[in-house]
Amino acid sequence: MAAGPVNIFEYEALAKERLPQVEYDFIAGGGTDEITLKRTRAVYDSIMLRPRMLVDIRQRDMSTTVQGQRIPFPIMLDPTGGHGRAHPDGELATVRAAGAMGTVMILSSGSTHALEEVAKVATGPIWFQQYLYRDRGLSTQMAQRAKEAGYSALCLTLDSTVRAKRERNIRNNYSSPPSPNYAGLELPEYSWGLSSDAPRGANALIDRSATWPYLDWLAANTTLPLVVKGIMTGEDGRQCAEHGVKGVIVSNHGARNLDTTFATIEVLPEVVEAVDARLEVYLDGGIRRGTDVLKALALGARAVLIGRPLFWGLAVDGAAGVQAVLQMLRDELEIAMGQCGRPTIQSIDLSLLGTVSPLLSVLRPPQDLRVPQL
Repeated sequence: MAAGPVNIFEYEALAKERLPQVEYDFIAGGGTDEITLKRTRAVYDSIMLRPRMLVDIRQRDMSTTVQGQRIPFPIMLDPTGGHGRAHPDGELATVRAAGAMGTVMILSSGSTHALEEVAKVATGPIWFQQYLYRDRGLSTQMAQRAKEAGYSALCLTLDSTVRAKRERNIRNNYSSPPSPNYAGLELPEYSWGLSSDAPRGANALIDRSATWPYLDWLAANTTLPLVVKGIMTGEDGRQCAEHGVKGVIVSNHGARNLDTTFATIEVLPEVVEAVDARLEVYLDGGIRRGTDVLKALALGARAVLIGRPLFWGLAVDGAAGVQAVLQMLRDELEIAMGQCGRPTIQSIDLSLLGTVSPLLSVLRPPQDLRVPQL
């Protein structure tokens, strides 16, 4: 009998038992009716694999590069705020786990521990997430802090300019504490007319008038490569490629903001086609199995990111739990690659996938079939 969880879903169930209900709801919840949240799993499950046989799979190489950094497998950690809600060590535990696995952690500007503190214990590649702020001086100040601390890329979240309605949080009267990353700054008070679930003041700092030239300006004022998070259309992917961006994360914020969008895996191909290899494309949203990772790679993602699963790992066993979650997904991906006859990341392509049953091409009704009239 297994000593602990054997898949991500079991990690979530165990984490739910250990977390306060309000914290679990904050992490697990989505926007309004949570339609996109439910849709995402169904979409992954509807994509079928087409395995090939008699391929030399003795050596499976899962390594890839992201922004010039080599990682041993194509799974990174999303910028998610407030890891302290799942474990006292918060992001310090998470970054240790990422380092132990050799992969990238993107630190949220809403972190429980300050960006400099997290960087000091990092042993692997780290990126920093921030917003496009109304005060452009603050945008460059945060970017410079990240660079000086050792972060190697800047991740810009674009899809949080308008307040989300998260009904679980409203019912729980949930509110997050401010992040130490904003300590010492003059933050304006703000009110959304709904119970807050974001660090005090951070949303008020976001520039809601920002347009694409802002990216050109920021790219010219930092040496860190810009990775944009929140892209859900080919049109916006094309704009990113034309405005100084080096990578995009196809993301709908974990279905936490705008409900009734497509699942990210559904729109990934149009973004990949639109950017036309001018920048790197990553994907987050709903990754729970190694086969999910495989499907995203086949549809053109260079790597994927996980958000909620890292919280489940933290809640269960701190740094060891996050490392176990990453190891689990890594191992499942390696198994799936072997079973599908795809020994390298480069060998994974669209021919691996199908969504329409082959039976539809052979089980057709006779041409002269007449439907009785009632």
